[in-house]
Amino acid sequence: MCGYLLAMIIADLRMAATFPNVPPPPIPFYAAKTLADTELAIANPLALYEQLVEAQPDAVTYFACLSALQKARLKYARILTTQPFPTLDQVGPRGLLQYGHISAGALATFLYWRKWFFDIDNRAGQETGYLFEPVIASAIGGVPLGAKKSPVKSHRDRKGRQVDCLIENDAYELKIRVTIAASGQGRWREELDYPIDCRSSGYRPVLIVLDGTRNQKLDELIKAFENQGGVTHVGQAAWTHLDDLAGEVMAQFLEKYVRAPLADLLTEAPQLPLPELHAQDHGDHLTIRIWDEELRIERAEEATENGGDELADDVSSSIIPTPE
Repeated sequence: MCGYLLAMIIADLRMAATFPNVPPPPIPFYAAKTLADTELAIANPLALYEQLVEAQPDAVTYFACLSALQKARLKYARILTTQPFPTLDQVGPRGLLQYGHISAGALATFLYWRKWFFDIDNRAGQETGYLFEPVIASAIGGVPLGAKKSPVKSHRDRKGRQVDCLIENDAYELKIRVTIAASGQGRWREELDYPIDCRSSGYRPVLIVLDGTRNQKLDELIKAFENQGGVTHVGQAAWTHLDDLAGEVMAQFLEKYVRAPLADLLTEAPQLPLPELHAQDHGDHLTIRIWDEELRIERAEEATENGGDELADDVSSSIIPTPE
């Protein structure tokens, strides 16, 4: 796997002439679905890594970020394989809310599928929390800080506030999109409090919103940051700012592995009504079909110990460990 990732970096940075003995990666990064897709024989990956870093020092961060992304994808593939279906003890009482609308068997089936989708989405949120902000923070030379270690304190109760990325005196809030349908009022108040907390703690609040679609909530959040002497970067301006901080090499990473995939998802997001989804359990695998495309998920007999209900509430460390 390390050999595959190193070959991918060499290809990305157009350094094949410097490493003529390294074969090109067998398959594009996001096209790889199994470990077999990434098989690449490199006799001594550690030696190759050291040579690559000597030729391009920024390869340290590039390799760390790409490895973190690959690790998260492999881990989530395993979660899909082993996440158990619920039991009637877990979902049965919820059926009282819709009992009688369809047959008991059909309703029980729906409850099982619904809970399983909820569980794997919870796990996706958990894994992304340990990946998205830390990868961007590392790429631009910053560090993410969880609430326990954060120097930014709430002006209401002096508890620590999670910071997506801290660079010197700038405390960044990273968002893919700000929608009109914000979560509960308490959560939205916390969003508006963030720039106040930064300023009262001696830091400049910086807002990064990757999707530039404007709406009332986004305008309100921008105003809250600007009222506290903060800076906001929205849409293309956000990507330009990240690229400037990242430098030439890591800007390539952000473009290929973060910006382009997110832009594709935002562009292709379905309009209502949603297209038909078909889910089927075949015993040893599941299939999810949308239009004429099928996602196959292999299933293992054993179930994971974690049922998937718990979400991480803190980001504990950066992609590249930093001294305490």
